[in-house]
Amino acid sequence: MQLLESCNCPCVVERGDRAFPESHKAADVVDALQQRVMQYGARLQCNSEVSQISVNDPGPGLFTISTTDGNVFSSRRLIIATGGLSYPGSGSTGDGYIWAARLGHKITQRFPSLTAIVPKGYKITPGKAVDSPSPYKESIYAGLKGHIDRSTPASEWGEALKGLQLKNVRLSLECDGRMLESEFGDLDFTDGGLEGPIGFKLSRTAVKTLANGGKVRLHLDLKPAVAQAELDSRIDQLWKEINNDSRSWTVIKGKKVLRPFKDRLKVLLSKVLPAELIRPFASAHPGLDNRNLAACLKDWILEAAGYVGYERCVITAGGISLGDVKKKTLESAIVPGLYFCGEILDLDADTGGYNLQTAFSTGYLAGLSAAMSIKKSDN
Repeated sequence: MQLLESCNCPCVVERGDRAFPESHKAADVVDALQQRVMQYGARLQCNSEVSQISVNDPGPGLFTISTTDGNVFSSRRLIIATGGLSYPGSGSTGDGYIWAARLGHKITQRFPSLTAIVPKGYKITPGKAVDSPSPYKESIYAGLKGHIDRSTPASEWGEALKGLQLKNVRLSLECDGRMLESEFGDLDFTDGGLEGPIGFKLSRTAVKTLANGGKVRLHLDLKPAVAQAELDSRIDQLWKEINNDSRSWTVIKGKKVLRPFKDRLKVLLSKVLPAELIRPFASAHPGLDNRNLAACLKDWILEAAGYVGYERCVITAGGISLGDVKKKTLESAIVPGLYFCGEILDLDADTGGYNLQTAFSTGYLAGLSAAMSIKKSDN
């Protein structure tokens, strides 16, 4: 954070110790780091797509890097920092994995992480997986199940939920019948599905389960601070007050009668839920009444249909096996002089600056190690 702030990119720390650039724009981080490396004399070679990496006999030109526009570069050390598969619009094609694999490295299963989980019924129809724009035409969803493209239109129910932000709720994750994780905090319903801090935190395990053909259910507790027995008691009291309220009665043929049950239930729901959540919550619970309302509020079950893929996920899980990398230097254990850093490694973390920190720390270590290796060889 001090480094970024010294480059005119102030930072903020938000709820849950999540650190971000003050502007909440990733481009400002890029600009700050670019400004710093230019000050130290680095040369940035843009718009040069790498087509091949060759390893030569040890010497001044240990590595040869060929580009699609016909350029050839040579270097004594090489750091591959291409990122993963997330945000393909930024140029991420997954080519770094292919180069690493061709040089003998193991690539663990890759899948989107910190992404939206799509509940059943949230989208109209499942989207189709899209082939990678990589020149090697390797499908980025090969062997993965459950991808639903973010552009797939939302259903009427999904549209009703889209844009809602829930504060201080609890979301629990059930995979193949086992309760695995639970998070308390804020949850967002977006055009993708369930997101926000706690949605993202549970997405890694959820996506891995779905991608391998497993079943995922999310349990949403809208009233985590209240035990169900206490909530039942509160709702019973509210129901009595509603039924005793003169506005709940009408006169039909000279006889005083209660208004229809559904009208009174709407009043009850308005006392325990935000107005915009009432309709989608009620439609998700057929048979909802005053007797089972507390149970539904404490455990709204959302079965997952799939997940949003690399087009908008924050990070790629999986990658170059850490067993093929020297952890103290990030040099390849297979190809001397080759280093890896950032998202291309099988290393990912929760939302809130931790993946940025991973990129910064591994990038620093790989760069320092490569430079020290050259210095040592020169001596």
